Amino acid sequence: MFNKSNINHYKKPYSLGIIGGGQLALMLVEAAKSRNIKVCVQTKSLSDPGSLKADLVIEADPLQLKGNKNLIKECDKIIFENEWVRIDKLKELGSDDLFVPNLEALAPLVDRISQKKFINKLNLPTPKWITTREFKKLTEESRDQWKFPLMAKSFKGGYDGKGNKKITNKKEFDTFLSKTFSEDWLLEEWVDYRNEFALVGSRDNLGKIRLFPIVETFQSNNVCHWVLSPAKTNYEINQFALNIFSSIVNELNYVGVLGIEFFFGNSGLLINEIAPRTHNSGHFSIEACNTSQFDQHICISSGVQPPEIKMNCNGSLMVNLLGLKNHHLSMEERIKKLSNIEGANLHWYGKSKENLGRKMGHITFLLNEINFEKRLYKSKNIIKKINKIWPSPHEY
Repeated sequence: MFNKSNINHYKKPYSLGIIGGGQLALMLVEAAKSRNIKVCVQTKSLSDPGSLKADLVIEADPLQLKGNKNLIKECDKIIFENEWVRIDKLKELGSDDLFVPNLEALAPLVDRISQKKFINKLNLPTPKWITTREFKKLTEESRDQWKFPLMAKSFKGGYDGKGNKKITNKKEFDTFLSKTFSEDWLLEEWVDYRNEFALVGSRDNLGKIRLFPIVETFQSNNVCHWVLSPAKTNYEINQFALNIFSSIVNELNYVGVLGIEFFFGNSGLLINEIAPRTHNSGHFSIEACNTSQFDQHICISSGVQPPEIKMNCNGSLMVNLLGLKNHHLSMEERIKKLSNIEGANLHWYGKSKENLGRKMGHITFLLNEINFEKRLYKSKNIIKKINKIWPSPHEY
């Protein structure tokens, strides 16, 4: 019988257990192996990316309690691939210091509404928002203060453009309210932004914060297509982003890696979403920095002193390879052609099924140009080469 009180009283065979087995888990496993740290992964299938290089796989849905128990029995510390976890159930299984980040720090960030409430509590900048439940209670006069277009976001599980819906008029809004489980959504004012930035950093057990450079992300149909690092910012933006990151992780006593997505425009820097984990915008760090976001998280979780973060180059370009449908080149042919592009660092996630828009891998190029405009120009030329082989699914 599983005994919560005895779970931490003996040395376990694996230093780290990962709940979730997608590509983020795969890259966490790769980072752990580079430091000779043994890792166990809990995921649905042995064919999931996180399973491919793990020392042990517990084949179970990440939300399955029995699988969580088995993982905890095997591992000294438990980390998460994503934030879609059942905090209440995990609290029954082990002490809070078993998990990195701890469950109390993770709890306000597991869904969009909790995040928004937490951001408002800290008085940090974010688009004006309201839950659909509260919106329905407003008077007609108060409703009229919300101007179209609006952005509707699902309460939980939104990623890669999923769970987002632009609503342009009252007719669309009435249809949305009548045809969806709208109680589980929130509404945001529409933001006319010029740039989308992202910041990934870490906070260790002693409270020390380490930051990767702010990057600019470029979207295609609400999905990140490519990332340029570092972004073209100024001192004020950098300091404000640092202060926001510090406020969040210090308030939560958060330990591990965390990412923040920002809008930037006439209203200044606004928080879009917080990711309490490694983040797609930080993949460039594997080649472009002396320590990656995955290495930082593995070090902090396993009690190793994480390196100070430095870039190995003047900049980098990271392009997501999103699943295509009925492309004239096979997947194998595209991979081979991409690998032959000069300077390409190809990361393939090992997914056998190529669904439309699914993240199949990414490719990173190091940029040596000192000037941002020259790095941007070179990046666009590289993207043209990539698009001839592997275009964005929304642009071919």
